[in-house]
Amino acid sequence: MSKRNRIFIAITATLFLAVIAYYLPPVHSRLAWRIDSLRTQVKYFFNPPEDAIFVPAEQNQSTPTPIPATITLTNTSLSLELLTTTPTITTTPLPGATKLTNFVYANQCNRWNYCGPANLTMALNFWGWNGKPDDIAAVIKPGENDPNMNFIDRGRSDYNIMPYEMVDFVNEKTASRALYRYGGDTNLLKRLIAAGFPVIIEKGYYQRDTSGRISWMGHYSFVTGYDETQRKFVWQDSYPNHCQDNENPALVEQEGRDNLINYDDLLSGWRSFDYVFIVVYPTNLESEVLEALGPWNDWNWAAKNALETARSETTSLTGIDQFFAWFNMGTSEVALQQYTESAFVYDQAFKLYADLSNEESQRPYRILWYETGPYWAYYYTGRYQDVINLANTTLTYLVKTPTLEESLYWRSMAENALAQYDTSFEDMRKAVYYNKNFQAALTRLQEWGVTP
Repeated sequence: MSKRNRIFIAITATLFLAVIAYYLPPVHSRLAWRIDSLRTQVKYFFNPPEDAIFVPAEQNQSTPTPIPATITLTNTSLSLELLTTTPTITTTPLPGATKLTNFVYANQCNRWNYCGPANLTMALNFWGWNGKPDDIAAVIKPGENDPNMNFIDRGRSDYNIMPYEMVDFVNEKTASRALYRYGGDTNLLKRLIAAGFPVIIEKGYYQRDTSGRISWMGHYSFVTGYDETQRKFVWQDSYPNHCQDNENPALVEQEGRDNLINYDDLLSGWRSFDYVFIVVYPTNLESEVLEALGPWNDWNWAAKNALETARSETTSLTGIDQFFAWFNMGTSEVALQQYTESAFVYDQAFKLYADLSNEESQRPYRILWYETGPYWAYYYTGRYQDVINLANTTLTYLVKTPTLEESLYWRSMAENALAQYDTSFEDMRKAVYYNKNFQAALTRLQEWGVTP
């Protein structure tokens, strides 16, 4: 045998053994995220997601009609007057500090995009639930429907869990109850915590991601206390610094448990998600929850409150915060089923997004992983091509692989409306492949007579 052949065989054997070693569980758990990070860095080096700009093509080019002072819901005859002043909420004086401790800390180590299951686990554990984050993820984040993949790898491709998915899990799979609303504020958080109800919020923050860049991303947080003297909230971080290797669980919990954040800093991050919050509670304490919520127990009131907050912030803020304020207006309008107004507002938000610097920390491209409001607005105003274009931008440039089931769903819906049935069916099947429990997509396939 020639020397060249011996070298070739040796190299081949080495590569073969390396592949086998990589898939050994102890090795795979340590190296998988690094390999995934390298792939992401390569893709984003050649196609920076901050450079991808969605430009609405079907927007009304004439002077827009001002948003009316009265909102009429699409599916009811109820008219809702927009708020003109902040409501007065009569409550008993709150204690100067409260800290809730009756929960089991949960982290998201060795998992991808797992802050939803981890934080929901803490909220449910507080009320006596004995499950784990994987129990939640198996339902709301099952990942690719491929039996040849292990549980962790299946879930790697699901980048986001929506608030409604977490609430549905609680209401359908546990003995507790849950609700979510937009437009929360710090006083409401303190009132709920003082009444004994910890709160999950979704907020934005800046961190070095798996591609190596410092950029904006979303993160669920479990808020369990406050201190008026320090003007700080207590929150549980499911993804502390030592989470990547997870070799020291005690250190992970030490870093993740009982973090402090200033009221203003929490509000700044919370703004990114229209001040959305989730409350989990046992059924026998529903009246206490509703009392603590006050007017926020009404979905429409909360959405109107969020709309007025966002409207005010569009004129008082600049830069990325002004973008979020406009985007939040669209989200709130969608919550009120005001699709014409929300489409106009989202158009303005995307103009502001394009004007932001393309530096890593400026354009929060991941917002379209987490938020689907623009799809609702454009679809229900008949702007189907804008739905398709937005989904194409998101799935092609803003994620390393086109796995966002919500974007696939809405692209399919728009394609179907344009009689593009073959691509529509393919996209809806993909949405179900990436989340076999995605009920909206399963329902559409059934209505269309198409097998998943």
